[in-house]
Amino acid sequence: MQDADRAALEAQIAADTRALTAESAQIGHTFAGLHALTANDFRALLHVTVAENAGKPLTAGELRKRMGMSGAAITYLVERMIASGHLLRDSDPKDRRKVMLRVSEHGTDVARDFFTPLADHTGHALAGVSDDDLAAAHRVFTALIEAMGAFRAQLDSPVEHGAPHRAPDSGRVVGR
Repeated sequence: MQDADRAALEAQIAADTRALTAESAQIGHTFAGLHALTANDFRALLHVTVAENAGKPLTAGELRKRMGMSGAAITYLVERMIASGHLLRDSDPKDRRKVMLRVSEHGTDVARDFFTPLADHTGHALAGVSDDDLAAAHRVFTALIEAMGAFRAQLDSPVEHGAPHRAPDSGRVVGR
């Protein structure tokens, strides 16, 4: 494949990723509105869910770093999410002193009720896609997630090679 063809394919994947992100954000906004969640509440719930599904549950401190919030703000957010029944605290089985955030049964139930129709639409949309193509798509998504994680880590680290970074304990990007 020629470089121009490869660049065009990568540009299309980048455009598709942005479109998927925009659709996902709109669906998340609707879910949040239906369940009296703020945008940050939904982001926190999403971070906790993704981490838990990956087998790497988050502490409140880890969630604070991912969200770029102060300690007081994340404590307030987590307390609200626990009071609303979406999150719960759980002791880490490997270190009982460590407290992990998990999605509660109620949180799982409301998410399942809301997102099951999306799973149905996804199943129908992918019905004609071969298993080999799905496996290739999974490899592409894995590579994209790794690239985005590396970029996020670069943004969170001190300025290197002229790259902007986050100021400590803030959501603001400096170096621009």
